[in-house]
Amino acid sequence: MSATLNILKEQALLLLKQLIAIPSFSREEDGTAAVLEAFLQSKGVDANRYMNNVWAKNKYFDENKPSILLNSHHDTVKPNKAYTLNPFLPLEDDGKLYGLGSNDAGGCLVSLLAVFLFFYEREDLKYNLVFAATAEEEISGINGIEVLLHQLPSLAFGLVGEPTQMQMAVAERGLMVLDVTVSGKAGHAAREEGENALYKALPDIDWFRNFRFEKVSELLGAVKMTVTVIDTENKAHNVVPPQCHFVVDTRVNELYTFEEILETIGRHVKAEVKPRSMRMRSTSIPLDHALVQAGLSLGRSYYGSPTTSDKALMPFQTLKMGPGDSARSHTADEFIYVREIQEGIEMYVQLLNKLV
Repeated sequence: MSATLNILKEQALLLLKQLIAIPSFSREEDGTAAVLEAFLQSKGVDANRYMNNVWAKNKYFDENKPSILLNSHHDTVKPNKAYTLNPFLPLEDDGKLYGLGSNDAGGCLVSLLAVFLFFYEREDLKYNLVFAATAEEEISGINGIEVLLHQLPSLAFGLVGEPTQMQMAVAERGLMVLDVTVSGKAGHAAREEGENALYKALPDIDWFRNFRFEKVSELLGAVKMTVTVIDTENKAHNVVPPQCHFVVDTRVNELYTFEEILETIGRHVKAEVKPRSMRMRSTSIPLDHALVQAGLSLGRSYYGSPTTSDKALMPFQTLKMGPGDSARSHTADEFIYVREIQEGIEMYVQLLNKLV
């Protein structure tokens, strides 16, 4: 086992360097998808590709057994202007591997892939393992895990690779962006004509600022609503605005559904409120779930994550956990420690060994 794992650790690091060298912005992941598909095929795995998503089943997949999803993403954000290094040049220095996507979420991806290969030829597994390297996670796109799920076999639960320092994110905030519109009546500003939609919007904006939902989660805290954008689409200084539009960033804990949030808002504001999307829902996995219990037995801690991921799009229970640090995600000169990948592979193996 030790010798096999050491080889897989080396191969995972080499693969990550390959992935870093290929730009893979969301919706532009064709190159990294090809590399991942070829890598799996080189290991004798029957790899499948759907759009820019690559997936595979363990060699002795049995439809009569429940299946566990091992998932992470291979798309990245665009590098910010503060980079001092070439974001597409994988540079290993002083125990760190630098490069765009190294931490979010390349380290998680290659670690889960190494673990999938470790168990791939086992005939005695209690669970099937399904590996999926998916696209468009950074933009919550519809052509990533959401579309791929229709191609995959039935899944009992999942392990989602995101940088959590190998601690367990058992809950995750949902995100609902609201477009709020207040209507008035145009008029000349000098003659006190019309109904000023901006003024009419102020009580509703004040409500969003001050209202507090009653249920506060031990893991995720309170529901948070923040007004982030406001405009009247009015270009003339002397015209009373007939319409005011503002945006509310709404972060929802696991104790409320989006429908409950919208119903409460509707009872308190006069404006027209429309959610842009209701896809990115809050999620949680019970602490008594076998996957969480396995992590606890290995000394892992658990917490509620303030960030959203593809976990929100999976209609089954999932645990978010992976090597790397979320604080490094999307930063200039992004990096991951090589030891984090090595330790992550070992921890994933120990975790799954307690289940499969």
